[in-house]
Formats: sequence, C-alpha cells, structure tokens
Amino acid sequence: MENKNNNLMPFIVLGISLIVCSVIFVTAWRANYSSNQTITVTGSAKKDITSDLGILRGSITVEAPTAELAYQELKRQKPVLTSYLASNGFPEKEIEFFTMNGYPIYEISPSGYQTSKVRAYTYSQRIEIKSNDVNKIKSISLEITSLIEKGVSFNVEMPEYHYSKIADVKIEIQAEAAKDAMNRASRIALSTGRELGPMRSARMGVIQITPRLSNQISDYGVNDLSSIEKEITAVVNASFEIE
Repeated sequence: MENKNNNLMPFIVLGISLIVCSVIFVTAWRANYSSNQTITVTGSAKKDITSDLGILRGSITVEAPTAELAYQELKRQKPVLTSYLASNGFPEKEIEFFTMNGYPIYEISPSGYQTSKVRAYTYSQRIEIKSNDVNKIKSISLEITSLIEKGVSFNVEMPEYHYSKIADVKIEIQAEAAKDAMNRASRIALSTGRELGPMRSARMGVIQITPRLSNQISDYGVNDLSSIEKEITAVVNASFEIE
C-alpha cells in the first residue's frame, strides 16, 4: 500500500503544479488583458478673459518737392499730433517715437517704367502708445483720423489688445481640460460597468485665443489681438486604462 502511495505522489505534485501554473497564467492574462483595455477621450475647457493692455501704432507721412520741405512739414505736424494725444489722455512722455525715415519718389515714364528723375520726397515717423485703459486706446484709434482736419497726415494701424497674465491662464486652462477628459472617461467607464484606471497617455492640443463668441479655430492655434473681450480654449486628448 505504501509503495502505491509513493507511486501516486509524483502525479499529485504534478497535478498541483499544473493547477498553480494555470492560476498564475490566467491571473497574468487577465491583468495583461485589462491593462490593454483603454479608453481615449477629448477634454476641453474655456475661460473668458478681458484684455488689460492696449497698443496703438501709426505714422505721420508727408510728401514735398524737396527733402528739406518734407522734413520741415513733418516737424510742423508732429507737435499738432502730440498736442492732440495729450488732450486725449496721452502725454508726450507716454508716446514712443521711432526713427524718422525719408526717401525719394521717382517719376514714372509714359511706358510705366521708373525713371531716375525725382518727383518728390516722402518723410515719415512712426509712433506707439500703450495703456492699461484698453477702452481709451479703442476710443483714440477711432477718432485720431480726424487730425486730417488739422493738416496732419496720420495713418493709424489696427490697435492691439493683450492680456498680460496669459501664461498663467494657459496652465490653468490646460489643467481644467485634463480634468474634463478624466471626468468624461470616468462616466463612460461607469456606464459600461467598468472602473477608470490610471492615465496611459495625454496630448495637449494648441491653445485658441479668439474673440468672445467666435467660432474661429486653427490647427496652429489662434492668438487674437483685435478684440478686448476674448475667450481662451484648451483641448486635451487622453487615454486611460479601464478595469
């Protein structure tokens, strides 16, 4: 009887070993299968911002028969411009003047080619004004062309409106977009009777800064400078394990 039991022992050990190996294999397979089950979602977040810095640029441009006369005319118009700006809340110390430029204008022949004969001279000087009162910048940009009535040839450019804390807002809005992605993935997992596991990957989309209520979008991102009231949008594509 003892010999019979001794003969069965190797088979018993082998059977137990097979069972243990099967349990380990199934457990490992389930763990691997579960880790390969992922869900990919897109999260987004949006925030309204109001510009806190306005910039207005423009230039006085004059034309005269000689370089001297063009220069003198530019000198005549410059104080008229600075006086107008000062009366609208922009003292001369807040106006940045750039280098004065002058160049000849050549006559054009009847056949349409430029000749070597100088017809006149053009002189111009650019200015730039900045203010944290963005509405004041907007107002002056709309009214400054009235200087033509005072004999000032001023060409105004479109004003720019900036938000000085945009770097901080970008970090905040991207974090909110990532949180939104996680919430979306969690709801989807729960609706199928599963639980959300750890994040596998995440990719931040480009930031879109657009005029408020605009549907403008670009693959390279939008950075609107034309409007005072803006909205910033961030998008995050994320993948999560589901358990």
